[in-house]
Amino acid sequence: MAKQLPYPVIREIFTRFQAAEPEPKGELDHTNAYTLVVAVALSAQATDAGVNKATRALFPIADTPEKMLALGEEGLIEHIKTIGLFRQKAKNVIKMSRILVEEYGGEVPNSRAALESLPGVGRKTANVVLNMWWHYPAQAVDTHIFRLGNRSGIAPGKDVVAVERAIEDNIPADFQLHAHHWMILHGRYVCKARKPLCSTCLIRDLCDYEDKNLT
Repeated sequence: MAKQLPYPVIREIFTRFQAAEPEPKGELDHTNAYTLVVAVALSAQATDAGVNKATRALFPIADTPEKMLALGEEGLIEHIKTIGLFRQKAKNVIKMSRILVEEYGGEVPNSRAALESLPGVGRKTANVVLNMWWHYPAQAVDTHIFRLGNRSGIAPGKDVVAVERAIEDNIPADFQLHAHHWMILHGRYVCKARKPLCSTCLIRDLCDYEDKNLT
């Protein structure tokens, strides 16, 4: 785990990220807050591409909790059976939809505590929804961000909560809104787990990773 990079270096890193991609977007397809919650919940231990393939036919017929309940658990399974852990995920989505109808009037709540109380919604999912739909500067730490944060020194921490706090504490406020998107995309496509593309990385001169792959 690298040491925390100093503020001027962090600012330069995110200045470069912003110049390369001014408006980074999440890669999960969705049409409203509800379909975003469902997509993120389905994405646990699955790829965004795999989830998008499964929801392409699902969301046109079940884009509200009421419609999802009408579809039912077995109907949902037919759409998502190509995704890992699909049976448990289907149970969670149906339970979540019922709670949204009964306790929230069919609307997705916009507080982290309320979101985390829903079946299948953890802290990461809640933060993704808060950030992508309501544009809160919430930081959702996944494996890509955890790896990048620790390798580079951008946001080191022993667990995902520590990395989330490091992002909130050390990345300048004007970069907070898009910070997790820049980091997840960089971690997914450049700072890869096995063969990081250090030779073409736009922050290689600022990163503290000792085992840079510069070939």
